[in-house]
Amino acid sequence: MADYRALAAVSEAVLALLRSNYQPEDFNNELDFRVFLARDFGSSSLQSGVSLFLYRVMPNGTYRSPTGRLTDDGRRYRNQLAVDMHFILSAWGREASLQHTIAGWMMRVMEDSPVLPAGLLNSVIPDAFQPDESVELTLADLSNEDLLHVWETLVQNVYQLSVPYVARNIRIESRLLLTTGQPVQQRTFDYTSASGI
Repeated sequence: MADYRALAAVSEAVLALLRSNYQPEDFNNELDFRVFLARDFGSSSLQSGVSLFLYRVMPNGTYRSPTGRLTDDGRRYRNQLAVDMHFILSAWGREASLQHTIAGWMMRVMEDSPVLPAGLLNSVIPDAFQPDESVELTLADLSNEDLLHVWETLVQNVYQLSVPYVARNIRIESRLLLTTGQPVQQRTFDYTSASGI
């Protein structure tokens, strides 16, 4: 049950995963890893590396309303918010061959590490996730039309080599406790007769 910083933690953890697997000698180039906003695509100073752009957050279809955390003293928090993060990883390089090399390497790293453990998630934003939590990463099924629509919106038909991913079942915990009434102490039955009968 992550807190409200979960989305930021996942984005940064993905880039931390790529950074930790990066070997400069593999590319003969210094790579940079950044989280992007839409405006960064048109004015990027990123010469070589990988950018992460979060373009959609959707309710998780499997766990629409998971129950809230139960504390040791028996109190329960409100239902968790289960969401999936849809993002694209873009390969940046001055030459096409460098972009292709970065894209292949990036996809292999992501495939080799399909689960982000709490240790990695909390290393970028401390205590954002509970110690027993993890986030699943997988390639997303994004149609060419949707992908091109994203790029058309971002940079007016200037396409950057990108791969769509989804981070599944991120459960954001509420800070509010469920309110419960006092236990029933007495039952009262009150019968009334219908008037005019």
